[in-house]
Amino acid sequence: MKEAFAMQDFGDRAIDIHSHFNHGVPFEIPSGDLHRREISDLEKEYGRFGIEQVGISSFASVYVGEKVFPDGVRCSEQKACICAENLFTHHLVQASDRFRQWVVVDPRYKETFEQAEKMLMSPKTLGVKIHPSYHGYDILEHGDEIFSFAHSLGAVVLMHPQHTEEISPLADKYPNMKLIIAHLGSMAHINAILRSRAGNIYTDTSGRNISSNRILEYAVERVGSERILFGTDTYSLPFQFGRVVFADLTKEDRKNILYQNALRLFPRALK
Repeated sequence: MKEAFAMQDFGDRAIDIHSHFNHGVPFEIPSGDLHRREISDLEKEYGRFGIEQVGISSFASVYVGEKVFPDGVRCSEQKACICAENLFTHHLVQASDRFRQWVVVDPRYKETFEQAEKMLMSPKTLGVKIHPSYHGYDILEHGDEIFSFAHSLGAVVLMHPQHTEEISPLADKYPNMKLIIAHLGSMAHINAILRSRAGNIYTDTSGRNISSNRILEYAVERVGSERILFGTDTYSLPFQFGRVVFADLTKEDRKNILYQNALRLFPRALK
C-alpha cells in the first residue's frame, strides 16, 4: 500500500513540458472564450500554481495546413507559417523567465531543420516538436530524417502520437535522440517504452486520456516513473496537475513526473 497523500508531499516544484498558446493569427485553431489561451492567461494560471517553467509551441504551428477555418483563411505556404510561428515563439521565450520553446519541424521542408538547428543553440529551447498527423505526413516514412537530425545534435523530440506501436525500432536506430510520445492514455504508449532497446522513449501526461481511471498508475507500475513527464497541452492545468498530485503513487514517483525527469532530460534549459 502506497503512503497516504499529504499536500506537502507531492514535491517542491513542477515543470510543464508540453503546452500551447493562442496569439491571434488567422490560421491558428479557432477558439472561443471557453478554450482560448493567450500567453497572459498562461502566465496567470501558472503563477497561481507556482509552476515556474513551461515548454510551449503555438497552436498555429500545430494546426497550420490541417484545416480550412470558417472564414476560409488558411496559410498559403505551410513551411512559411511554421517558420513564422517558430520565430514568434523564439522571441517570446527570450523575453520570459517562465517559458521555453519547442521548435516545430516538418520533414518535408529543409528550412524548418535549418531554423531548428539554430534555435536549439538557445538555452531556452527544449527540443524539436513534430505533429505528423496534423501536418499530413507519415512518421514511419519521414522518421529517419527527423530522428537522425535529433541524434546528431543530442536533441529531444516531442511527438504527437502516430504509429505508436511501431515506433520503437525506429527510435532504437538513434540512441542519442530522446523521444517523448505525448498524451499518455493507451497501452500503445506503455508498449513503446517497454520495447525500446535503446531506452530513449518517454511519454507525458498531457491530454484528456490521462483521466482514465488507472492509466497513470498502471504506466508507472509497468515502465517506472522515470519515463513519464508532466504536461498539460492546455487541457486545464488544475485538472492535469491534480491528476498527478493525487495519483496513487509514491512521493518519489510524483516528484519524478512533476519535475525531476524534466531536469534530467533538459539540464541546460531547465534549472
